[in-house]
Amino acid sequence: MDKVLGIDVGGTSIKVGLFTPDGELLEERKIPTPALVDDDAYAVVTSGITRVLAAHDAAPADVIACGLDIPGPVADDGTVGFLPNIQLDPEGLVGAITATFPRATVAFVNDANAAALGEVWGGAARGVQSFVLIALGTGVGGGVVTGGRLVAGAFGAGGEIGHITVERDEPLTCGCGRHGCLEQYASAKGVVRLYLEECERRGVTPVNVEHATDTLSVFKALANGDECAGIAVDKMCDYLALALSQISCVMDPELYLIGGGVAGAFATFAPRLRERFQELALPTCKDVRIEAAGLGNQAAMYGCAYEALRLRGEA
Repeated sequence: MDKVLGIDVGGTSIKVGLFTPDGELLEERKIPTPALVDDDAYAVVTSGITRVLAAHDAAPADVIACGLDIPGPVADDGTVGFLPNIQLDPEGLVGAITATFPRATVAFVNDANAAALGEVWGGAARGVQSFVLIALGTGVGGGVVTGGRLVAGAFGAGGEIGHITVERDEPLTCGCGRHGCLEQYASAKGVVRLYLEECERRGVTPVNVEHATDTLSVFKALANGDECAGIAVDKMCDYLALALSQISCVMDPELYLIGGGVAGAFATFAPRLRERFQELALPTCKDVRIEAAGLGNQAAMYGCAYEALRLRGEA
């Protein structure tokens, strides 16, 4: 029986999803790994996957497609760009996977783009031909799908929504080296920063914020009537709505999906986000839906498996 693998590649572990070709998730398993740069490390991955297969009475020869999502740019031709946050030799890993699973078509996908494809295959974008996923996490990632296909871009930067400039006068430098990127305001880190800055501006004591991405405390403060938290979340929505209104002028999607850790509070900030989008959007684009993503942290695993199937011509 044919099987499909989706491998979510992280810095110290991988998350393996075993799927049927029609998208049924049979098992998800986390496999701790060393740096993926030599044969010993590749063997940890391939032997771990082989054990997952054996638990489902399957063998390596049953794997017809294997997708890997990585935290870095992947161009239209599958070329992997710079990987700043992970030790990975893409060619070496692909060679090991190809040798172990000889029937498998292998695909690399950027992790945010993979999340968008995952929503196509098994999430909130099923049947949707044109949509954008925005992942609000430690940073802001994105995935663009049009005509049912991922837009990766010539240089792998398709979907870098977090680096749309929304505030040219921002003095602080973004992680990308530029200023005023959406990521500086709509990420978890950005929301916390906006909250603490507003508290300082007003001379009030903030609630206890445990770390730089602790949006849970900010949203709890908002629920308890904290005006500074309200202003911070309003600013997040204003900048995010501005970015979405610009994206709509370029590709005019039928749906925006909001994912990532900050999206856990989507029901709280969705009314403000939709309201501001209506105020800022080109009139002909105002009917776009803005909804929560559906697959959570499994989305990328689904999506890279789907991309490998697509490259094989079976999706």
